[in-house]
Amino acid sequence: MSRTLTARIASLDGTVTEAELPLARMYNLGSATRDPDTAVAHQQEVAKSGIHIAFDVPAPRIYPISLDAITTEDELFVQSDMTSGEVEIVLYMGDELYVGVGSDHTDRALETVSIPGSKQACANHLVPEFWPYAEIQNSWDDCMLRSWVDGRLYQEVGVKAFIRPEDIISLLRERVPGLPERDFLVFCGTIVSVDKALGYGSKWAYEMEAPGSGRRLSASYDVVDILSEVHADFRVPFFNPQRGNAA
Repeated sequence: MSRTLTARIASLDGTVTEAELPLARMYNLGSATRDPDTAVAHQQEVAKSGIHIAFDVPAPRIYPISLDAITTEDELFVQSDMTSGEVEIVLYMGDELYVGVGSDHTDRALETVSIPGSKQACANHLVPEFWPYAEIQNSWDDCMLRSWVDGRLYQEVGVKAFIRPEDIISLLRERVPGLPERDFLVFCGTIVSVDKALGYGSKWAYEMEAPGSGRRLSASYDVVDILSEVHADFRVPFFNPQRGNAA
């Protein structure tokens, strides 16, 4: 199975090329920081909500994601009021390596039961524009990531906190035997929020800025809880309180 991602390739010289990017696989990473200690604050942050990291699996942890779980639309559909976004570096491996930015939107209630399952419950949001990594490789560590929820600054971190893009690709090639040679997308992990607590809200925005060149990739989206559309008296609970008895 494969699909095509409609995007733009923006070069430093101002050239913007419309592209149809083949997409054969997608992965999300966890704890993908250069210094393992940097990831501890986010691990503690999610632990407050009953989410437990699989520490017995070496970091960065790899979550294969369905190709259906990607969107560039203005709305992102969820099934609970306990979901939140995470601004992340996004890599696309095509004819060369490209860098972009996205939001790994996650169902936190489901994450207390299954982290891989929670990664499938919400779509990953993506800015449909990439920069050729070779053009920005020497100044990559100057780039900044930020996100907001309902207008409040939620995350702010330099990309230098995370494993470099070329090293992410090498790690995937070592750890994923069936990794395609090209045409795959990688969300590269996140870091603690500015107030060290998971945030919830209806309006998410995020960006990646390259201060040296004045370039920026940004997007926003509204979260739509589709379960809330059903009258409360007829709404099937998100978690079945009587497992095995409900139809």
